[in-house]
Amino acid sequence: MPTLAGIRIVEFGGIGPGPFAGMMLADHGAEVIRIERPGAALGPHAMARSRTIVGIDLKAADGIEQARALCRDADGIIEGFRPGVMERLGLGPEVLIGDNPRLVYGRMTGWGQDGPLSDAPGHDINYLAIAGLLDGIGVPGEPPVAPVNYVADFGGGGMLLAFGMVSALLAVKMGAPGQVVDAAMTDGSALLASMGWGFKAAGMWRDGPAANLLSGAAPFYRCYACADGRHVAVGAIEPQFYAALVAGLGEEGASQMDASLWPARIERFAAIFAARGRDEWIAHFAPDACVSPVLTFDEAAAHPHNLARGTFAGGAPAPAPRFSATPALAPVPPIWRET
Repeated sequence: MPTLAGIRIVEFGGIGPGPFAGMMLADHGAEVIRIERPGAALGPHAMARSRTIVGIDLKAADGIEQARALCRDADGIIEGFRPGVMERLGLGPEVLIGDNPRLVYGRMTGWGQDGPLSDAPGHDINYLAIAGLLDGIGVPGEPPVAPVNYVADFGGGGMLLAFGMVSALLAVKMGAPGQVVDAAMTDGSALLASMGWGFKAAGMWRDGPAANLLSGAAPFYRCYACADGRHVAVGAIEPQFYAALVAGLGEEGASQMDASLWPARIERFAAIFAARGRDEWIAHFAPDACVSPVLTFDEAAAHPHNLARGTFAGGAPAPAPRFSATPALAPVPPIWRET
């Protein structure tokens, strides 16, 4: 049986991180019932998978009562509206936890339920900007680069909401009452930068893009363009891996951590990598050089390692993480159900 078998979650339809959290819970066995507007079109299949979907008009009094009835029998709910929307609908935590004192009420927002920006609109790039992460992503002399919407929406948002839901559900099982999980993408994004704050406390952090060892300043931890226009990712931090990297490049590798030498080495390594195609370099390097091809989605799905592990299934990423005794369910398309 999967880890969350027997748990019932009501998900109020939304986009981005809320559905991602619902997907994670459903992947691992929770029964996730998603409320959508009647006749609504579903979002991307991967994040709508393994759900039961019911069409309920939340603008109608009988629709509110239908939603409330579902929540009375649930272990948790997920909603991703702006602060105050659920309260105005008559489905706020005071009402739903009043109906069901063991209910875990998960709230997904960009800015959080309070604070000066709580009512402001925003997206992943805005939350990263305020959390201090965006400043360090990109190349010197250019504006910061938006890292798709992987970091705030899904890492700091949906992933943290899923963790919060499971934590609060476990607390209820141990005797705690139901409660609200306030998952804000700004908070979660800031948390993802904990190691950077550790470097800062140790005096080892510089503001700005490509200014630190893990952001592109080091010649042994960055990407390089190859002769065919494709790229390799180099992550040879430890001395033995760096030794394998420079040996493969035919270079001398003394004083790896002397940052004054890094700019010249980056130029030199870039010139060497530009002389061959990406796949030629991958075939050339020993595995312990920490040199990997930068793959497209389609290439990633066809990579031998990902095929061997079943990392992708049905045209999308497979459930993760993996459990030895309680494996996740195989993803299935969502099913509409009449209320």
